[in-house]
Amino acid sequence: MPAVAAVTAPVTAAVTPAAAPPAFAARATSVEGSPVREILALTQRPGIISFAGGLPAPELFDTEGLRAAYDAAFALSARRALQYSTTEGAPELRAAVAARATARGLPTGADDVLVTTGSQQALTLIAAALIEPGDVVLVENPTYLAALQCFGLAGARVVAVPCDDEGVLPDALAELVARERPKLLYTVPTFQNPTGRTLPAARRAAVAEVAARLGLWLVEDDPYGDLRYEGDDLPWLAAHPGAQDRTALLGSFSKIMAPGLRLGWLRAPAALLRAAVVAKQAADLHTSTVDQLAAAHYLATVDLDAHIATVRGAYRERRDALQDALSRTLSADCDWNLPEGGMFVWARLPEDHDATALLSTAVAHGVAFVPGAPFYTGAPDPRTLRLSFTTHTPREITEGVGRLGAALAEYGDIGPRRVTAVSAGVRP
Repeated sequence: MPAVAAVTAPVTAAVTPAAAPPAFAARATSVEGSPVREILALTQRPGIISFAGGLPAPELFDTEGLRAAYDAAFALSARRALQYSTTEGAPELRAAVAARATARGLPTGADDVLVTTGSQQALTLIAAALIEPGDVVLVENPTYLAALQCFGLAGARVVAVPCDDEGVLPDALAELVARERPKLLYTVPTFQNPTGRTLPAARRAAVAEVAARLGLWLVEDDPYGDLRYEGDDLPWLAAHPGAQDRTALLGSFSKIMAPGLRLGWLRAPAALLRAAVVAKQAADLHTSTVDQLAAAHYLATVDLDAHIATVRGAYRERRDALQDALSRTLSADCDWNLPEGGMFVWARLPEDHDATALLSTAVAHGVAFVPGAPFYTGAPDPRTLRLSFTTHTPREITEGVGRLGAALAEYGDIGPRRVTAVSAGVRP
């Protein structure tokens, strides 16, 4: 009789509770997400007229010209278009950026330029190159929200520079630099996000002088400078004596070609540019080759300035439609500015109103905006809000402001009345 194998009970190993993984970095938990992005998600439902996002108008994209540019990038050298590239960027695109900067009065060579994955990456690279945890960074108040996130993730201590309706106050800036010993000043001097204001020429010269005299890096963000609807162009900070060796100038193709390209650029002194190149190597090696080559071909074959003129005309009409609708709809104790360009109008509600609290009522009425509070460093003005006018037709803008007026009346029991200007630089 064959032997029968013994049957043994399976051995159950003792289950040891798994240890929790190490904690996130403090910077990852101390910096909040963007309320603007969350509001954009909220307003995706059909029928909402959104003044929230700073989005270019998609119907104005030169889709045919860009399609031809991509076709050319592949036709000329598909192997190159699909291959890795240098960190600094495609030489022909760097040369095109340099030529445009030179034409605007800032002598620039291709070697002065680094191509980035959007100008937001340029800001991140500058933060990586310059900021140690605990360093002081000066900003306008209010300022671009994603810059606050960037500096927060870098571990900076962000300090607001006193501003008025025209931007940074140079004397106050000098006092802060002497007291705080900051590493840099971050500024959007032309058609600022979120306020739409523009720093006057005399103040630009004064800011450059403060930076040179007291020792300060300047980070000049200029995504909106080409979108001027009236008035004269002003020199970049980077073009002023005293600022030329200490200014990082950030630019973007998002507002004048298409944001989906994710193409920006950084112009900086050689040592800072090299540090940014090293930081970019650690971040993404290089910006998309095919996108760079298509953009370079587009710039070489299309009259970009003519396209920008078309965009300016449409946006000017939309800005004016917003101004007219606000004047006819909102109450006399609301106010707002009249920007000479860009994408944003900065508004203020009556006393004892809160734009964040108003938002839910506005969305219920089918309209959205961005409350101003997240753009501030320190205590915000809760009455402020940002309105972007670029993505809707004048007719839609008029309807949207009507909905905003109804929401405001419901929120504050305020009937529509005639609006008056309350500060210098606003519409008559």
